[in-house]
Amino acid sequence: MGSILSTTLKYGSISAAAVVGIYACFLGLIANNFFQGHAVYLHAIQMTWFKDLNVPEVFGFLHNQVTPFSIQSSDGESLYAWHILPPELYRKYEEDLLSEPPGFVQDITSRLAFKLLQNDPDAILILHFHGAGGTVGSGYRVPNYRALSAGGPDKIHVLTFDYRGFGRSTGSPSERGIILDGVAVVDWATRVAGIPPERILIFCQSMGTAVTSAVINHFALESPPKIFAGTVFVAPFVDVPTLVATYRIAGTIPILGPLARFPTIFRYLSKFIRDKWLTGDRLAEYVRVNEVAGRKYRLTFIHAQDDYDVPWTHTPTLFHCAVSAAVSGGITFEGLEVEKDTIKRNFGEAGTVVEWKTETGVLREEILKYGLHDVIMGNPIVTLAVMRILDSR
Repeated sequence: MGSILSTTLKYGSISAAAVVGIYACFLGLIANNFFQGHAVYLHAIQMTWFKDLNVPEVFGFLHNQVTPFSIQSSDGESLYAWHILPPELYRKYEEDLLSEPPGFVQDITSRLAFKLLQNDPDAILILHFHGAGGTVGSGYRVPNYRALSAGGPDKIHVLTFDYRGFGRSTGSPSERGIILDGVAVVDWATRVAGIPPERILIFCQSMGTAVTSAVINHFALESPPKIFAGTVFVAPFVDVPTLVATYRIAGTIPILGPLARFPTIFRYLSKFIRDKWLTGDRLAEYVRVNEVAGRKYRLTFIHAQDDYDVPWTHTPTLFHCAVSAAVSGGITFEGLEVEKDTIKRNFGEAGTVVEWKTETGVLREEILKYGLHDVIMGNPIVTLAVMRILDSR
């Protein structure tokens, strides 16, 4: 009996040591920029390897409903993009659209779809900032475009693009570079397409929420500033250090969660994170700048409680960052939770809604019970979020 126990303890110790060794090697990789880049952005995972992005019909679109083209970033990278026509507008001009050659176009300004966007004074353009991994045609992104257009099937155009290093876009991803990409897309929308900011709505999901917070803040600080019709954040995160502290693979296996219990060690390791994406800080600055200037703005945050990629608790934290920046003297997280309890609307299985209004801004938090991380993008909640913002104009 003693020998069996001894053997069990021996192999148990070896197994434990192996697990600790593997975890230590993993922690060592965190300091490597190449590993970090692939772990944060997942840009090598395209999920459309056997489909041609230049043939959007493969993804269920109508013939020439989508125009593939490219946008140049300020540092020379080429960003692959889709301009997606709303279905009712497509139906109206179907014969003319069918007569144009399909596929990637070098000069989108020569195409009918572009002119329908540029020449309609009532056209709405949604700029779509997708999450990590994949391309413009991956997963639930295609149903997402349809959910966005459903808010105005004759007026809402969607422009989606791949960040540098993703899909057919050139370069390698980094925080600075991807922010330049987002700025370039907004510049294309306002300068080339000629769409004023008040007719531009930004939709973003997951990693795209971090990019968007940086981009809208950039334009809010410009002189003169550009303030868009509104922004919809789906499954956002506070910042990368907080995300890695709370992230669990498949919702069960923590990555750095165990070390988050030791603040000194975790703070030390966080120093090695290259791209921190401080979404909370940027949103607070965005709200504060607009409040001081008395400019109208609208932010909507949506998260599902069954999201096991980005825990839903990130959204109340971000909501607090935004609200606190809008309140003179700020407000504590606990104090805001008390205030929220008095204005929260509970819809049972559909979740809860809190809307915080100031003289110039509207901050809306929607916590759903269901929707996961990606499925939610194709749900009616997204369509309604768009319609609310457009109605508020």
